[in-house]
Amino acid sequence: MQKSVAVIGAGLGGLTLARVLQVNGVAATIYEAEASATARAQGGLLDIHEETGQVALRAAGLYDEFLGLVRPGEDAKRVVDHAGTVLFDLPGDPGSARPEVDRGELRDLVIESLAPGTVKWGHKLESIRRHPEGGYDLAFATGAAAHAELVVGADGAWSKVRPLLTPAKPIYSGTCFIEIGLAAGGPDHRASVAAIGSGTLMAVEPGKGIIAHRHADGRVAGYVALNKPEEWAKSIDFGDPAEGLRQVGAEFAGWSPLLTAFVTGSDVEPRLRPIYALPVGVKWDRVPGVTLIGDAAHLMSPFAGEGANLAMYDGADLAAELAGQPDVESALAAYEDRLFPRSGEVAGLSAQNLENFFGQEAPQSVVTLFDRS
Repeated sequence: MQKSVAVIGAGLGGLTLARVLQVNGVAATIYEAEASATARAQGGLLDIHEETGQVALRAAGLYDEFLGLVRPGEDAKRVVDHAGTVLFDLPGDPGSARPEVDRGELRDLVIESLAPGTVKWGHKLESIRRHPEGGYDLAFATGAAAHAELVVGADGAWSKVRPLLTPAKPIYSGTCFIEIGLAAGGPDHRASVAAIGSGTLMAVEPGKGIIAHRHADGRVAGYVALNKPEEWAKSIDFGDPAEGLRQVGAEFAGWSPLLTAFVTGSDVEPRLRPIYALPVGVKWDRVPGVTLIGDAAHLMSPFAGEGANLAMYDGADLAAELAGQPDVESALAAYEDRLFPRSGEVAGLSAQNLENFFGQEAPQSVVTLFDRS
């Protein structure tokens, strides 16, 4: 393939796409809004699935390096009720087919594998327009401009590339996350940290939950989940973090202090994360020279554990298709023919799992979910 390729977004999907293209001798440029690879924390752990994420890492030639990042045993899962009573307890499996890795470390691995200069940091896309003679003109917030014959939107939930293909927009799921965490070595919450086990603790009941993961170095990272109207999130003021967390903690009156300590004692900056999703089964007609991968194509809640995995798989699948045949439009059509059914199936599962976690049958519905796994 000889056309110029612009990838909008340096998340795991866009990075994997560029890497697999380069492995196959095809150049690509990634334009990323963030100023650098270290401009923002990259979140917690990811479990990388055999059928999707690991396939992509093999295609990228990074599978062996990925194995060096694995956190053995941190896939343990424990489900408790609001009193802290253990309802389900699955120990970690050092030989898990879905090993856990740190998202930031995995992202760094892919970035470092790219040819120098592949990622153009500090390039926030302001507009994209089809050029009368073909391809697309890109304008960035810095005043810089570029032209590409093929544009791939890997720019997440609020993609600026997506409107070229579909009017679909993310819809609030009804659930809001607030990030929480505890630094390593804090003596005041040892009993709470011990209650997690060696992996992830899920304390849930209808409409709410506290989820916490214990890292090997002793840190705890997680989030509060609350089923609330979208306007509720705007009413919580984290200008005073302690007061904001007190308001959130009040939603858990009557819960075990071992659990509420993760909220009221959190010592990380609390961040609101309302959960949005695209309509299940979103698709579009073929538009010349442009397509989507990852959240830009199929934003969903995190409760299928497939968001990052699918983004990487999308990137590797599209790259292989583009590298494998000279006709770009045929390659894009073939990729999208596979994209739509696989992402629709997982998006439906994710929506159902979100209901399982915080619906009227929780926490028993969560126990049932893991018993089936």
